[in-house]
Amino acid sequence: MTDFSTHTIETAPQASKPLLEGAKTAYGFVPNLLGTMAEAPSLLEGYMTLAGIFDKTDLSETERQIILMTNNRLNGCVYCMAAHTTISQMAGVDAGVIEALRNNTPIADAKLEALRQFAVVINETRGWPSQTAVEALIAAGYSRQTVLEVVLGTSLKVMSNYTNHIAETDVDSAFAPNTWSAEQVAAA
Repeated sequence: MTDFSTHTIETAPQASKPLLEGAKTAYGFVPNLLGTMAEAPSLLEGYMTLAGIFDKTDLSETERQIILMTNNRLNGCVYCMAAHTTISQMAGVDAGVIEALRNNTPIADAKLEALRQFAVVINETRGWPSQTAVEALIAAGYSRQTVLEVVLGTSLKVMSNYTNHIAETDVDSAFAPNTWSAEQVAAA
């Protein structure tokens, strides 16, 4: 497999340096995902911009993490499952929701479970949900806007999950306590 560097601010291409500096200011360190994406400044900028846009949706932090972590699990992204588990914990997402997302079990709250199920449908059908699936999400209390925001969150995860698959990004020490693997879920 081709080796990909995890850039630091010093080793990154010039166009990536200000983006990594911004990440270091925001997080206190440069996450390995962003250091890896820095190889392609346009990818790094696109990912960081889209993440900021996704944060502006009408979805709560819990709802956004449901979409992101569902895609992480379905795409088998070890790095992003560890990172988003940590992010969810820091943001106060209910521990039961986090465990359900990590273990592929139903979320106790019916509305949130409907969102999780719809995120599964969007991922697994590659954006071809049935009318019944769309109607089920709307019947659970969401809107047509939410349908499209699930597409937005799924798109964000394609960028990060696929980068991590290709580059085999190392999990940062900040996220390591929440290491996850698909094998753990399958064995449970």
